[in-house]
Amino acid sequence: MPGSDAAVGLTGLRKEFGPVTAVDGIDLEVRDGEFFAMLGPSGSGKTTVLRMIAGFETPTAGTVELGGRDVTRLAPFERDVNTVFQDYALFPHMNVRANVEYGLRVKRTPRAERRERAAAALRSVRLEGFEGRRPGELSGGQRQRVALARALVNRPRVLLLDEPLGALDLKLREEMQVELKELQREVGITFLFVTHDQEEALTMSDRVAVFDRGRIEQVGTPAEIYERPATEFVAGFVGTSNLISGAAAEKILGRPGTFSVRPEKLRVVPGEAGGAGPGEHSATGTVAEVVYAGAATRFVVDLDAGGRLIALQQNLQVSSMEVMGLRGARVRLVWQRRHEFAITS
Repeated sequence: MPGSDAAVGLTGLRKEFGPVTAVDGIDLEVRDGEFFAMLGPSGSGKTTVLRMIAGFETPTAGTVELGGRDVTRLAPFERDVNTVFQDYALFPHMNVRANVEYGLRVKRTPRAERRERAAAALRSVRLEGFEGRRPGELSGGQRQRVALARALVNRPRVLLLDEPLGALDLKLREEMQVELKELQREVGITFLFVTHDQEEALTMSDRVAVFDRGRIEQVGTPAEIYERPATEFVAGFVGTSNLISGAAAEKILGRPGTFSVRPEKLRVVPGEAGGAGPGEHSATGTVAEVVYAGAATRFVVDLDAGGRLIALQQNLQVSSMEVMGLRGARVRLVWQRRHEFAITS
């Protein structure tokens, strides 16, 4: 059972849509004041879990607790949560103040208190002076902040965010990632964030749950998820999949199993000279492809022992022409043994 101090507790949560099992027995505890991400590909069950927490879907089995209280069968308005959707769902005929105040009006909060709380919410998202504008007069990032203010004004214990940055362009999305994290620290509310973007989850979250096919593959801090993937799926979905297995593992590492080593941990040494030093492993191969990306270059290397690894190298002192010239070259990849981790299938 989840702890009584948990903001969100899920036990045996299951959801079936006819013959399709969208969520298959989820157990999860989200701590009070935590920025928690649910990460996974489309169809992995993460949004369905969010909707069950919000009360928009009823579980087939299992329980949902908020602050230690069982809310599984309660209506959305009876739960101490608010949801921010990807499309923001702002009322186009209302100005910013009216949009933010709407939930308080429904609750019949006195007008003076509504104005005060709406003004405070708009200050928290840095939108003072925008009260009289309508959604159509705002940028995408500003509309996103209005949606956040409308949710925050109700002072929920948990704020649910369903891919709220998905409609933004890359530059604005990166800016809003930083702003959202800063805002969460300022208001101290638990944020439960759904995304399919691995970089977004790693950048913003205190902890991450990686979903696949209705189940949670791994829960941990961004560093734990990235540096020590527990399963082959996590290793492939979060970051670049770099796996050494089968005969290659026995030949290179001297042991059977499947192991992961991240691209940036690999050092590319031209030619085949040298070898692994103390505490290192190495493998020879041929560069099959070179992908120049400005600040860094990705080398796709076919190993002599079998399999393929991708190495990431910062372009500190080399030009694009120099790195592109390595296509087809013989190289040795070297890495520290502490950077390789055994994973399960």
